[in-house]
Amino acid sequence: MENSQYHLLICDDELEVREMVHEYLCKRGFNVSKASSSDELRAIMASNRIDLIILDINMPREDGLTTLRSLRIEDQTPVVMLTAAGEVVDRIIGLEMGADDYLGKPVDLRELEARVKAVLRRKSTDAPVKQEKPGTARFGDYELDIEAAKMRDADGGEVPLTAMEFNLLKAFAENKGRVLNRDQILEQAHDRSWDPFDRSIDIRISRLRRKIERNPEKPSVIKTVRGIGYVYDPEG
Repeated sequence: MENSQYHLLICDDELEVREMVHEYLCKRGFNVSKASSSDELRAIMASNRIDLIILDINMPREDGLTTLRSLRIEDQTPVVMLTAAGEVVDRIIGLEMGADDYLGKPVDLRELEARVKAVLRRKSTDAPVKQEKPGTARFGDYELDIEAAKMRDADGGEVPLTAMEFNLLKAFAENKGRVLNRDQILEQAHDRSWDPFDRSIDIRISRLRRKIERNPEKPSVIKTVRGIGYVYDPEG
């Protein structure tokens, strides 16, 4: 889990706590914003994608439980509550209202980091898997429309494909999870120039990976099976 991909928001009216948590988590690589009140929290969330909120219960005007209740009407951003030592009732109420975890004050920063990471891991595994439409296949962030012979990115924009690239993607889509050797791939891609000693498929797949893989050097969608060939893993 790369900490830098997550944007956290610490909301606490105590300046010392706010700055301490902010400094510690920033040093651990997280992107962290600060709020001293519920109003500031909402303003930050209105203009930023927040992955997790660290929310103090005991704040003036609008307390953390009230803030959590209003957030949960339309928002499921993970929340770790900060509670005064011994306030068991507040912890129970917070969990019942949708808090993902809680931590007592004074805050142990190492424990806070561990709990934040645990909540982020749980939420990433709970994330819904994008469903494929009939006649389509997902290749990472891209969707292949087999009938239309087109591939689109996450914004719906068309990604240029050569005829051979489309045929390769179609062959993989029709053999999801099945390891294919190079000869099988070329046969199913209907490459008329294919011959039993052709190894150009490796170059073609390498080019294809540069289009669909987030990191072509470490492919996760079209994987190499050493000594055999390749396998299409849509959940990669």
